[in-house]
Amino acid sequence: MNTEIPTRRMSHRLSRLMVLATAVVLASSMATACGSDTGSPGTSAGGDRPSTPSAGGTTGGTTGNESTTPGQGVSTTPATPGTPAKPGTPAPPVTSDGASKVRASVYFLRGEKVSPAPRNVTAPTTAAGALRALLAGPNQHERRHGRTTSIPSGTTLRSVVVRRHVATIDLSGRYDDGGGSLSMQARLAQVVFTATRFPSIHKVQFELDGKPVTSFGGEGIVLNHPVGRADFEELAPLILVESPLIGDSIRTPVRVWGSANTFEATLKLKITDVTGRTAADVYVTATSGTGTRGTFDVTIPYKAVRSGAGTLTAYWVSPEDGRAVIEDTVPLSVRR
Repeated sequence: MNTEIPTRRMSHRLSRLMVLATAVVLASSMATACGSDTGSPGTSAGGDRPSTPSAGGTTGGTTGNESTTPGQGVSTTPATPGTPAKPGTPAPPVTSDGASKVRASVYFLRGEKVSPAPRNVTAPTTAAGALRALLAGPNQHERRHGRTTSIPSGTTLRSVVVRRHVATIDLSGRYDDGGGSLSMQARLAQVVFTATRFPSIHKVQFELDGKPVTSFGGEGIVLNHPVGRADFEELAPLILVESPLIGDSIRTPVRVWGSANTFEATLKLKITDVTGRTAADVYVTATSGTGTRGTFDVTIPYKAVRSGAGTLTAYWVSPEDGRAVIEDTVPLSVRR
């Protein structure tokens, strides 16, 4: 009797301990399972990073959501001109009828060189929408800042068909009316740069009123094969800023990306605030240069005196006399 009672008590205590231990293990397992299902905001349960948005547009540094911390200098990574999807792209706006709008770029002229401007087009016909916006010409603000077009007024888009990264663009016959050799080259470049801004389009072949074009205009520009941006290298500035775009509002740090074909692939980017003060002026190195167009993608911290109208200037320094050769200027709203 004396030995049996302690044994039973010990057995009862062990049973209670085992039940408590089992409960603790079950509670821990349930908490772990709940945590792995929900994940952290903006990520999937497996910890994957959010996918890059595929909207056909650009943001550059216009949203101020870059990962670089102000004051840490300029960070450089490769970029591909014509690739609209960039990290930090905001969700496409939605119109009252439920259609989503996608930010695109259309290419007008600044002087004799192509220059991109922003447009919002309705998805999913983004390439067609961008081309129609191009044919409509620059708006008043863009004209005040020297943006023009060589495309004859009244030109209409008949269709766009994309197969194997080649867009067949059918325009009305008005497209080849009037103009000399430079005007003809420029209007072709405007269409090619606008279409190839979309990653699904690498080259363009032209049709007029449904008929394939093999020779364009009175100058007889040969178009018997698909053409891309490289075919119009002379119509691109040596430094082409693809983002931010004219009229964009930026804040520090601002992301700037584009392409360049400068001596030893070096260039400079300067931000001027509303007071005319230089808020930033940095050296940038593209992926290639000296006869070969490379790309650049940088994040620049700047310090503006106050918010207001400003300018991003892209230039290079002449190795012969050290003077600044301005290639592109982008009017912006510079936030302090």
